Amino acid sequence: MLDNFHAFPSTSRPLAGRTILQIVPDLQSGGAERTTIDIADALHMAGARALVASEGGRMVSELQAKGGVWLPFPAATKNPLAMALNSLRLARILREEAVDIVHARSRACAWVGHYAARRAGARFVTTFHSIYGGSSPIKQRYNSIMAAGDLVIANSHFTARHVAALYPQATQRIVVIARGVDLRAFSPSAVEPARVERVRASWGVARHERVVLLPARLSARKGHLVLVDAAKQLVGEGLCDVRFVCVGDAPNAAFRADVEAHIARAGLAGIMCAPGYCADMPAAYLAAAVAVAPSTTPEAFGRIAIEAQAMGAPVIVSDLGAAVETVLAPPQVDAADATGWRAPAGDAVALARAIREALELRPSAREGLTTRARLHAQTHFSVERMCGATLDAYERLLTAGA
Repeated sequence: MLDNFHAFPSTSRPLAGRTILQIVPDLQSGGAERTTIDIADALHMAGARALVASEGGRMVSELQAKGGVWLPFPAATKNPLAMALNSLRLARILREEAVDIVHARSRACAWVGHYAARRAGARFVTTFHSIYGGSSPIKQRYNSIMAAGDLVIANSHFTARHVAALYPQATQRIVVIARGVDLRAFSPSAVEPARVERVRASWGVARHERVVLLPARLSARKGHLVLVDAAKQLVGEGLCDVRFVCVGDAPNAAFRADVEAHIARAGLAGIMCAPGYCADMPAAYLAAAVAVAPSTTPEAFGRIAIEAQAMGAPVIVSDLGAAVETVLAPPQVDAADATGWRAPAGDAVALARAIREALELRPSAREGLTTRARLHAQTHFSVERMCGATLDAYERLLTAGA
């Protein structure tokens, strides 16, 4: 198992002239999709051809603007027959485009990409963007394709340990490459006040109100219902002039309705809202007094925590999964060295306590926290480190196969 962090690629890299195809379900939103765009950008800068096979989405234009080539492809399907046909179709594309590496970022895409790569003679790479368990032999078999890559990228040490435990045969092919954040975009100095004002206005937040922000797709595992319960407790204790805002897509209409019903039953109408997707996340973090990521299941990485720290927003995460790698907090470090808070997963009382503590920070304590947090993000989680390590891994794989 390897841990790789290197410099950003230059145009003189050996990847120049090579063709790398990433396959992802769609380019709508999310961590895997953002990483796809970042790697495509780095490949283009290194002189390689960066192809992305996926269904459409709002991020297609950004991909193309950064030199990537979008190949419309029905990659989101999980129908076995459609996947088999997709594998044949993708193999034809790989041969026609002389693709050197296929990089799959989800399970269905990995099944399609694996067989296509074998047919076309390309190398095969997977990335674990999530923690895949498997409660049945069928599910375990379906998930196992993610460990079948010639190279298996884990986005945290926690993820790497999980993969190695489930698939010990893949241990020597695992490389740890942490998710990276574009610190040029996620920088307080890069965000004009007008952008923050526009974001707050879109949420209906008054100028005097502080924002507790949960920036994640509406999903049961992201902890939205835990935040509702924590907000109910805080409001009951007399907390005022605070709005709880949950931004993100709602792929499951039934769960969105459940969240809204939970908000209504808690008496939080007008205090808590879920306005949907936010296109300007740097401004959203800057608009927040505190960001929370109260996941109820282990996160493979935790992009929210890094983005929030980069923007100087005090952050609270659940104390499970990769949280110990992304947010420094007691007892791992002294309180004076903390970059945020970690609360027990599913514990609304503990989450409420951490939110109150974050909101009550004195200016000097807040400034110290945000300075440490941004340094933590800069040192370990820049997009340059992620891209450099990924391109290095591609190069080693191609050299080994030469």
